[in-house]
Amino acid sequence: MSNEATDRQTIREMIECWAIWRDTANWDRFRSLWHDDGVMVATMFQGPVDEFIDQARRGHERGVTAQHILGGSAVEVNGNRAVAQTRATIGQRLPVHDVLCDVVCTVRFHDLFEKRDGRWGMVHRQGVYEKDRLDPVDTSQTVTLDPEILARFPSGYCHLAYLQTGAGLTVKTDMPGLTGPEVEALYAKGAAWLADA
Repeated sequence: MSNEATDRQTIREMIECWAIWRDTANWDRFRSLWHDDGVMVATMFQGPVDEFIDQARRGHERGVTAQHILGGSAVEVNGNRAVAQTRATIGQRLPVHDVLCDVVCTVRFHDLFEKRDGRWGMVHRQGVYEKDRLDPVDTSQTVTLDPEILARFPSGYCHLAYLQTGAGLTVKTDMPGLTGPEVEALYAKGAAWLADA
């Protein structure tokens, strides 16, 4: 197997471990995937990976958990740098106006990796939020959403943001979606990352 193929396989395994270790609160192993200057950008957090872990740990202890189901990945490697995009589904279950609800959001993770001192690590992860939905767990129940809160957020993650806002999280209102200047800027960032390897 070529060095590049081995690097792509290593990165894919890291992406898979990210989901398992994040969702099972295995924070030490989760942290091992990142370089020290790693940055996480998600609906409810934007900043250094260690702060992300602290927030995720506190949320997990309060019952705010998530499930990340992964699909395919496309990994581009140029020397000691790589960009990966991975199809995923994020699921969360929490009460919304006293009705237990599931939110399912289709995303793509856009990741920047770098090999330093012989070790690949994540440097930046950003979600691209494509579509979502919210459903009562008990289908005999209904929930009425506040249209003003729903309208604050892009359509790609408005229901996820609604649920997270109700859980006391501050949600970013301009995350990238399928199209638009935010996702184009993210693609440009990835291209520049590879070009500067």
